[in-house]
Amino acid sequence: MKTISKRGSIIIGLVTLLSVSITLSAQDKVEANLGLDLVNQYIWRGQDLGNVSLQPTLGASWKGLSLSAWGSVGITRAEDTKELDLTLSYSTKGFTVGLTDYWFSDGSYFQYKAHKTTHIWEGYIGYDFGFLSATWYTNFAGDDGKNNSLKRAYSSYLELIAPFTLAGLDWEGSVGIVPWATTSYGTTGFACTNVGLKATKDFLIKEKYHLPVFVGLNANPDSGKVYMLCGVGFSL
Repeated sequence: MKTISKRGSIIIGLVTLLSVSITLSAQDKVEANLGLDLVNQYIWRGQDLGNVSLQPTLGASWKGLSLSAWGSVGITRAEDTKELDLTLSYSTKGFTVGLTDYWFSDGSYFQYKAHKTTHIWEGYIGYDFGFLSATWYTNFAGDDGKNNSLKRAYSSYLELIAPFTLAGLDWEGSVGIVPWATTSYGTTGFACTNVGLKATKDFLIKEKYHLPVFVGLNANPDSGKVYMLCGVGFSL
């Protein structure tokens, strides 16, 4: 068995340290993303929020921590929703927890006083099992809806999503449930407000740019509405 000299041990140690350093640097790298979607209708958790809409995204992530800005603006009707959402979240080993600040264009963005603000603050927690993800959302502050007693509803939403692949497409089945009455979702009690099936094809351009195209069918059993959705996106 050959013995390694002291100098050789030092060199090997430095190479190992450099390798570890490079690996850690790669893991510590801040990643940014941006995107823009064009959709024929803005349907959110079974609610109709507008017709043709542009929806930009800007975000950054680091070690499971992410911060993103997402917006939506209707381009065919002046009364369609204009929205800006800021989300801070942390994910690890399938587990995700986060906070979202929803703001709609009514009122001043910088008005945060109770009973005057048009912001809605929502907390959520979820787990991705791989074959199924489950996420619970609850509004805890801001311009939340009212329950049947006209008190703050703490409007909540449970979403189940099952992804799968079929015939070269990425599919996603989803179910959304509102557990109690709230004017935010237009429910008077426990209700299923969203059942959906969506297929997506992601076209890769020059091995760098993503151009996902999707078509979906969504129904709101509580309101009796059904929507045929489609959209195209661009992302880096």
